[in-house]
Amino acid sequence: MTACAAALQFPVDEREVDLSAIRAQGAGGQNVNKVSSAVHLRFDIAASSLPEEIKTRLLALSDSRITRQGVLVLKAQQHRTQEMNRADALVRLQQVIDSISNPPKARRATKPTYGSRQRRLEGKSQRSATKALRGKVAP
Repeated sequence: MTACAAALQFPVDEREVDLSAIRAQGAGGQNVNKVSSAVHLRFDIAASSLPEEIKTRLLALSDSRITRQGVLVLKAQQHRTQEMNRADALVRLQQVIDSISNPPKARRATKPTYGSRQRRLEGKSQRSATKALRGKVAP
């Protein structure tokens, strides 16, 4: 087992991924109009074999790549060949899953220190004194 494979906590089963070849967009010369080198990856989150906790976190993401039906859609068109774009799409899918695999840390409320409160109040009083001097002068 390689170091990369050991880091994957929840590997994606490629049978659950729908890959389709499409034409790439943008500049690329004559070849771009003839060859379907870009890849659309569709991953149905609800129907996957991922744990329920991971599915819930994935569906809760505010990501424009996730449809209302709970399908994650990735488009890979970085490379010239379809095989490299396919591999790139699978790597990016794994990165999305790995990014939410660890639960977020619970935030602990903290109190400001005594010194920071004193410095804040001192700054406020200095600002107040400066503004008080801007008033009209009494005759």
